[in-house]
Amino acid sequence: MPASSDLPLISLASGYGNFSLPEPVAKHVQRALTRLPLPTSPTEGLPELRQALARRYQAQGATVAEESIVVTPGTKAALFLLLATVLRPGDEVLLLTPNWFGFRALIQQAGATLRELPLSPSDDYRIQPETLQAAIGPRTRLLLFTNPNNPTGRVYTRPELAALLAVTQQHPQLLVLADEIYDGIRFGPEPVPTLLSFPDPLGQHLVVNGFSKSLALLNWNMGYLVAPPAVAQACITRQFATGGAVATLSQLAALAATEATPGITEKLQANLQPSRHLLLDFLANLPAALPHLPLGTYYAFPDLRAFLDPALPPEQSSADLVARLRTAGVDVVDGATCGAPGFVRLSYAVPEPDLREAIRRMAQVLR
Repeated sequence: MPASSDLPLISLASGYGNFSLPEPVAKHVQRALTRLPLPTSPTEGLPELRQALARRYQAQGATVAEESIVVTPGTKAALFLLLATVLRPGDEVLLLTPNWFGFRALIQQAGATLRELPLSPSDDYRIQPETLQAAIGPRTRLLLFTNPNNPTGRVYTRPELAALLAVTQQHPQLLVLADEIYDGIRFGPEPVPTLLSFPDPLGQHLVVNGFSKSLALLNWNMGYLVAPPAVAQACITRQFATGGAVATLSQLAALAATEATPGITEKLQANLQPSRHLLLDFLANLPAALPHLPLGTYYAFPDLRAFLDPALPPEQSSADLVARLRTAGVDVVDGATCGAPGFVRLSYAVPEPDLREAIRRMAQVLR
């Protein structure tokens, strides 16, 4: 849809990057196509893929068995499969916000109730254990967060997650679900800690992940979940009844990507660096827009409340700012959809010439 000014619209709103298929994956798929027929997959996924994923987490200090992994047609499918399996009517999901706007619909479709626990940009979206403790109620069945966070780019460290889990382990009925799909895109000195690497004596920890972000498998429709064996088996039963196994060729691509993960993520991060610096340098010159650098994902989530119309309610004013940017020819994600009106999510995983032009256009509005 073109901007109203007839400028060709540049989208910084997409959750997908402009990534090419990694060479190890392309070669593996080409070899597989010379050895037809392709293998038949059980509902839960090819054993060799599940074993490779288990080894990936074991290398990060996790105790993960193949039996705990279910391969799904995308990460959104993994999320819904888990939510539909573990939630019941009347259950409450506590979501740390700002967060991905798609969670709301998934939770509603699973028949549960969403309650937000807002985190503050003033302290870099720190999780306060005492605030979390106070927010957990008798109906709270699931705590949901993303790491790295979409949209803020915040990476939660091992000590921070340990403090969070010290609270959740006091509530045996509470499950903890981490969406870790951006775990291979980080720009800080430390790797992103997986929830699976923490002790889980009560069987509370659930993880979803996929291949379209950190591993550049765009349009291969590949995700997976990791859960205690009983939950994983219930998910397999549900997937068998409602769909079946993911296409084998996609699974073979995912296997190649899993085995080549370090090289793929290293190249991806290097390719993102120039555009990352370009966008962050622009935002650094806006008043109080980016007090904390995003250390994960390929997003920035600047605070643009200084550019809102104070005469309008926050959500309406936020939508108005997004509309003005769109009229200037730049599409962005309204932070109000993520629980943060006045902020916008900007992707820098776009061709550099497009990003430079988008920055030029945004500068005409943000002045």
